Amino acid sequence: MRAQADILTITLNPAVDLATNVAQVIAGPKLRCGPPRFDPGGGGVNVARTVCKLGGVARAIVAIGGAMGEMLIELLAAEDVPALPVAVSGETRQSFAVTDNSNSAQFRFSVPGPALQSKDAYQLLAAIAEHAAKDGWVVISGSVAPGLPADFQSQIASLVAKKGARVIIDTSSHALDRLIAHPTTPVHLLRVDQSEAAEAAGRPMTTVADSLSFAADLVACGVAETIVTGRGAEGSILVSNKHRFFCRPPVIKAHSTIGAGDAFVGAMTLALARGDAPDQALQWGVAAAGATVKTEGTALCELASVQTCFDACRIEVL
Repeated sequence: MRAQADILTITLNPAVDLATNVAQVIAGPKLRCGPPRFDPGGGGVNVARTVCKLGGVARAIVAIGGAMGEMLIELLAAEDVPALPVAVSGETRQSFAVTDNSNSAQFRFSVPGPALQSKDAYQLLAAIAEHAAKDGWVVISGSVAPGLPADFQSQIASLVAKKGARVIIDTSSHALDRLIAHPTTPVHLLRVDQSEAAEAAGRPMTTVADSLSFAADLVACGVAETIVTGRGAEGSILVSNKHRFFCRPPVIKAHSTIGAGDAFVGAMTLALARGDAPDQALQWGVAAAGATVKTEGTALCELASVQTCFDACRIEVL
């Protein structure tokens, strides 16, 4: 096993993911589904799962509640992912995906998580302060649970920065908007996918040049030292003050996009924690995302498939 720095992931709004299939999705009649698949879900959870699948070690702080929260922790234990559960108000949510066998279309549904309280925020920050390692990597990934302060991710980043931790954030919606609109100390790396970048910029990310300009603007504004922005099946771009790379994956027949972004972050974080250069870390991320879209339902990538994709990826200097 290669040496690596400590990796701690944080999931503020996890879910138990259910995936199934049906002959055809139509309104009205009862639809007879295939056998369900259950997986632990949520951004940071999937990041930690990916790190472990690729031969690394990651601990996962997970906000959980109720019977569904207990099921999530049991699912993580079954994969030998070290979990650090933090009991919070309410019941952990579920997400589910249904594949239409007649045309391979995938329908994804996500219910809102429980509204957390100020005591929950305090307990989460206390757990993060306890478990964040000096000079380690901290990944904040996924949505922010309702009820938490608007700047909660920034609070976490400031807290772990005192230990010299390098922070990676992959989020969306209002949490992403706030990070971009109110930057404080730049985080180490921020990942933004293509649709999120278009929404944040107020313009379509039609070309590679559009994505490059968007990422460079965020670096210049002090949002993050490094911005990684996706372009779907085209690949991903990495921009910092020192580097500008574009990694293109091989042509892949996609079965399910669930978890691909999380797999990207997990593989890239592991590579960085092992001391790999930014372009190589980007390549591992793109490879893991590519290997994940080849799987069914809520399944994540496996090491052999990631290695095959990695060998077929191409890095360009922009």
